[in-house]
Amino acid sequence: MCNQTVGLIQAAIEREGIATVSISLLREVASAIKPPRALFVPFPMGFPLGAPNNPALQHRVIAAALRLLERNDLPVLENFEHDPKENE
Repeated sequence: MCNQTVGLIQAAIEREGIATVSISLLREVASAIKPPRALFVPFPMGFPLGAPNNPALQHRVIAAALRLLERNDLPVLENFEHDPKENE
């Protein structure tokens, strides 16, 4: 799904009182759209949770995204911090 569409859908859901979060591979798009809560991940297109068969990294990405649900200082665009060797 298009990043812009996801951001617009997020905003509509948030207006109904439901917190949302997205994981973004394109920081420039997320910065322009300003979704309520987004986690920017520095992974290749098609791999928003990092490398396949790396469940520890994938769990860290999901946990970081879910922690953003606690934030109310919207919009939030946070960077996912990791060691690039972790994505192998």
